[in-house]
Amino acid sequence: MIRAAILFLLSLLAAVPAAAQPVTVIAVPPLATPSKGDKANEDLAIAWQATQQIVTDLRGTSELMPLTPKQKDVYSYPEVTAPSFPKWKAAGAKALVTGFVQTRDDGRLTFGCYVYDVASGRELGRKGFVVAADDLRRAAHRCSGLAYESITGSPGMFDTRIAYVAETGSGASLVRRVAIMDSDGFNHDYATMGETMVLSPRLSPRARSVAFVSFSGGSPHIRILDLETQRTNSLITGDPISFSPRFSPDGQKIAFTMVQGSNADIYVADAAGGPPVRLTTAPGIDTAPAFSPDGKRIVFESDRSGSQQLYVMDAEGSDQRRISFGTSAYAAPAWSPDGEYIAFVARQTGSRRIGIVRADGRDERIVTGGVTDDSPSWAPSSREILFERTDGGRPSLLRIALDESQPRTMTIPQPGSDPDWSGVIE
Repeated sequence: MIRAAILFLLSLLAAVPAAAQPVTVIAVPPLATPSKGDKANEDLAIAWQATQQIVTDLRGTSELMPLTPKQKDVYSYPEVTAPSFPKWKAAGAKALVTGFVQTRDDGRLTFGCYVYDVASGRELGRKGFVVAADDLRRAAHRCSGLAYESITGSPGMFDTRIAYVAETGSGASLVRRVAIMDSDGFNHDYATMGETMVLSPRLSPRARSVAFVSFSGGSPHIRILDLETQRTNSLITGDPISFSPRFSPDGQKIAFTMVQGSNADIYVADAAGGPPVRLTTAPGIDTAPAFSPDGKRIVFESDRSGSQQLYVMDAEGSDQRRISFGTSAYAAPAWSPDGEYIAFVARQTGSRRIGIVRADGRDERIVTGGVTDDSPSWAPSSREILFERTDGGRPSLLRIALDESQPRTMTIPQPGSDPDWSGVIE
């Protein structure tokens, strides 16, 4: 009885969210331009659009709070690299993002972004690049990413993409398509047209291709879609029953599950195609593999012990060891990009919640409070998790920061499930 009471108290402690991280107030004055005359007015209008996007990006984080910029507060070009730090200190800012925009003769845009620590006047980061005129949003995302990483030390999630299964209709008329969008929901498009059921879309690290499970032909098998050429190929010749694909950190390999006879095991194959290499041989179902960020280990779920649990092995299949020992069934593991934690789904009778645990099984805790949560995927920062929640039979996508108790629902055109978050594109 005493042991049961202790376990109950530990479960309560595990469900308590981590202490909130301090919020950094950041000034984002209007981006400037070195252009002159009428061209300056045109470039300042473009710069203002980029400024607003940067503020929107940073306001969507739990660590940064941008001050609201005013378009009439003209910020001169010399101030970009020589800011008046007392001014921003008086405004309560701890950090400052400045930059410039200039239209080139070929119509493209030159961007410069700078991040400063206001108290010390020290430059924290700078980045310059050239983009097409219609790529303004992405240029702003890259500036936002520089600011986020310079201040927090973690990669920003703004210049990234999200894949998920878009669902329309119901019952026999249900259509599932692979949908892909920017991390903020813009540039939404469909990678498949709904001619067959699809599951488990998984983006390559730079979001240049997507692996997914297709039921064309009647049985599940993995296909790879090149998002630039729109060409689709089967991962394995002959389309054997295969599912749960996941790219390696360098995008060169895919770990997945393949069924041979009555056994389901973990395999790995070249993403460009080639013979599969078997990694597990235990009786039962081994599935849902996910690489560690250094590519040296793989976490997966297996029922070899009698219930679904998490296991970690070396990338070539050796040293397989169990890391979960709770009363839940553990599923859908995903390794954080910084290598610190593994996200998973804790399944008990009547509930599914998202949890995290270290790769050695320590520090396990539940981070969501729903009862229908599934399919966790990490932001590149390792500070947020994207997941699926089903209410009233309709799945939706939510984001939760590890220091927040309440998730935020993403805006998508239709019900969506099984999300996957890419790494930073550039």
